[in-house]
Amino acid sequence: MIHDVVVIGGGPSGATAAQDLAEQGRRVALIDKAGRIKPCGGAVPPRLIRDFDIPDDQIVARIGTARMVSPTGRQVDIPIEDGYVGMVDREHFDEFLRIRAAKAGAERHTGTFLRVDRDGPNPVVVYRDKASGEEVRLETKLIIGADGARSNVARAEVPGGEAIPYVIAYHEIIEAPKASNAYDPTRCDVVYDGAISPDFYGWVFPHGAQASVGMGTGRDGVDLKAATKALRESSGLMECETIRREGAPIPLKPLNRWDNGKDVVLAGDAAGVVAPSSGEGIFYAMVGGRVAAVAAEKVLATAQVKHLAAARKLFMKDHKAVFRILGAMQDAYYKSDERRERFVTLCHDVDVQRLTFEAYMNKELVRARPLAHIKIGIKNLAHLMGLVPATGRA
Repeated sequence: MIHDVVVIGGGPSGATAAQDLAEQGRRVALIDKAGRIKPCGGAVPPRLIRDFDIPDDQIVARIGTARMVSPTGRQVDIPIEDGYVGMVDREHFDEFLRIRAAKAGAERHTGTFLRVDRDGPNPVVVYRDKASGEEVRLETKLIIGADGARSNVARAEVPGGEAIPYVIAYHEIIEAPKASNAYDPTRCDVVYDGAISPDFYGWVFPHGAQASVGMGTGRDGVDLKAATKALRESSGLMECETIRREGAPIPLKPLNRWDNGKDVVLAGDAAGVVAPSSGEGIFYAMVGGRVAAVAAEKVLATAQVKHLAAARKLFMKDHKAVFRILGAMQDAYYKSDERRERFVTLCHDVDVQRLTFEAYMNKELVRARPLAHIKIGIKNLAHLMGLVPATGRA
């Protein structure tokens, strides 16, 4: 049997691609490791819930406020007007997506990807079956590599796939404490403190009966567990029971190329589609899976491999500007505690707050208020040039 597409990796990106192709009547196989849970704050915007038809029972919390905490401990609470941020638990959310793909007609395979053999007319994906330990071979016309930030598919099959910048994320899932000023089950805390992360941030994100507490960094030598312990101590969460601990690389820049020009296209973390500055990845992973499926369907329908490049083109058409702006913001404000202090000060600005969450919830730049953009730009320059106090209001 020859598959139309073999999808390697069953996270949100791979599961979405597999579902979309199966629903179009394509013969799809989805290969995933069993039991792996990615460290993730779990935030999803309303647009994801809407675009990908996520049921209410997958949303374990609804966030109405984001609290930004500066290196000196100053707190800025940003209300999320006219909406909310949904929270999912990746342990259950990813499996829900894989089950949904299987119900659409995708074949589920559990095991570890080994290689692509090219001895015959079609590529053959080889993986080690988890149950038997034996090698299994799947002949296919096309391959979607959705196997994470340090993707084996990308490194082996796509030019430049081995070179991708990333941070290491680590978090601990804990039993949620009772609500208090220190912990609010409807509030996400984002901690910009070099003692927690010298170049990224720490977080406390509610997950209903549980919470995710973690941090990320791209610098070598940082003790992630010690930093997370410090975050738990400062947040009053040391007495909470620890349920599980997880760590993984998180990419911070899309690859310049997502396909090999003949039969492989990348999606999700394998393509590098995690937003700079925020580290948000679930929405972009699922969009990446969807555009990879669109590209694969075009190739299957026309037998023209040039359409593999459509995946990156479609994604960048909608999201390149956001990635560019967030990347510039990270470069500008994550360099030092003095810069992070200024960033939190900037978050006092009501226009910053509104435009930030309007863009987050809808996943597009807000263009309706040009004067607000001009004012924010002026304040941004003033902070970067040191013309206003770092700890004063913007």
